[in-house]
Amino acid sequence: MRKPVIQSSLLLAGLLGLVLSAPGFAAEKIGKVTIKLPDETAKYLPGPGEQIANQNCRTCHSVDYVYMQPPLTSEQWHGEVTKMKKVYGAQIDDKDIDTIVTYLMSQNGKK
Repeated sequence: MRKPVIQSSLLLAGLLGLVLSAPGFAAEKIGKVTIKLPDETAKYLPGPGEQIANQNCRTCHSVDYVYMQPPLTSEQWHGEVTKMKKVYGAQIDDKDIDTIVTYLMSQNGKK
């Protein structure tokens, strides 16, 4: 006797999924949401590689994020930049990694 109940539940869930995924359903029922984030006010301080850091790092996070970190060694910054590329998918060209690390060391490096 349980089989028809399970099958009916699966059928109902499938039909509900089709209805909810129908084009225009979400917009008509829920509405459109727009979020306006405040403009970035922080700027990277001048240093070697500032332009490369701006082109790569600000794509994903704020400038403040770098300055909020504890001072890191060159090896640690290299690990962080590599993680941003390999784990989080940052579009950093391999040739720019050392330049970014040099810049991060000039801004927040631990020697």
